[in-house]
Amino acid sequence: MTSGLARGTDYFLMKEQLTESESEIIAKVRAFGEAEVLPVVNDYWERGEFPFGLVPKLAALNIVGDYNLRDCGCTPMSAVAAGLVIYELSRIDGSIATFFAVHLGLAMQSINLLGSQEQRQCYLPAMARLEKIGAFALTEPEHGSDAVILAATAERQGDEWVLNGRKRWPGNAVWCDYIVVYARDTADNQVKAFVVEKENPGYTATKIGGKMSLRMVQNADITLTDCRVSDDARLQNCNSFKDVGKVLAGTRNSVAWASAGHAVVAYDIALNYALRRKQFGRPIARTQIIQSMLVEMLGDLTAMQLYAIRMARLIDEGKVEETMAALAKYYCTVKGRNVCRLARDVLGGNGILLDFHVMRHLCDMEALVTYEGTAEIQSLIVGRHITGQSAFA
Repeated sequence: MTSGLARGTDYFLMKEQLTESESEIIAKVRAFGEAEVLPVVNDYWERGEFPFGLVPKLAALNIVGDYNLRDCGCTPMSAVAAGLVIYELSRIDGSIATFFAVHLGLAMQSINLLGSQEQRQCYLPAMARLEKIGAFALTEPEHGSDAVILAATAERQGDEWVLNGRKRWPGNAVWCDYIVVYARDTADNQVKAFVVEKENPGYTATKIGGKMSLRMVQNADITLTDCRVSDDARLQNCNSFKDVGKVLAGTRNSVAWASAGHAVVAYDIALNYALRRKQFGRPIARTQIIQSMLVEMLGDLTAMQLYAIRMARLIDEGKVEETMAALAKYYCTVKGRNVCRLARDVLGGNGILLDFHVMRHLCDMEALVTYEGTAEIQSLIVGRHITGQSAFA
């Protein structure tokens, strides 16, 4: 991707803070990304198709695991190591990173955190091997930032539940094996979670077309029409929207890492380009305006790296709070988009070409600013905490 000339992508020596196993994660995932993903990614991105052939190769890396997901065939990891997986996948491509994050961080973590031990043993081993792929359905056509409202319903009928309603945007949902659906119990008006299989009658998933961001991710519009699931498919420890929050809190860590991954590669590409590209008889890197842009990018991405690694260490120490994760998600997504935008400017006209990769990362960053809670919603969460006053509508 680069000529090897770039310096400064680890300006504050982040790697010195990593353990040997965490450094090995970087090397392993980076080698996979550059050898297997990068040569094909632009073609799949442009066509809006998912490279299914990469899934077995990704499974072979044995990286499906997290700091709180260490059994059922999963690979034990620190929060930093789990973050580095997303960081390195995002350096290569946001769609591959999002596929992995949805499967592990949303679908598997829903089952891990909210399911019974029997449910964990039933679903997670095959998912850990990437033999069964998961998705997560919370957002609805009319309820995104106000997902707490949820219009989809679940009605208990004997030993079954009948699900009705619509969901929008779940990644992997067009082709996944399991999708965790959140719906409101008609009996007590509380949010419950259900593992729906793709063959369930009454479940339909239609691919959302026309996306300019995360184009390889197969997002879907979901319709649930008298979709029946057994009570065994209801995640036993999800009894309110507060329980959903346990899952979402963890995803903000991965989104911060993903944003840092997009930013670091955009800066790397821009710096190498500036050193090679000559205008008016000299490299554009020798101009004040380009150096100013590069330094702004470096400052932002370095702060993002430090945000991500510090928050992950706090997770490992059991000290992280929801508002910390919200601030990290807010800061890193906003700054990550800015770094990618500046990189596109450094490349001039070439910045819009897929061959140079930056525009793909910039487009993908637009999704990260929005999903798992928009930047604006994260600012309201943090603002409420620091002022003691709620500004939510």
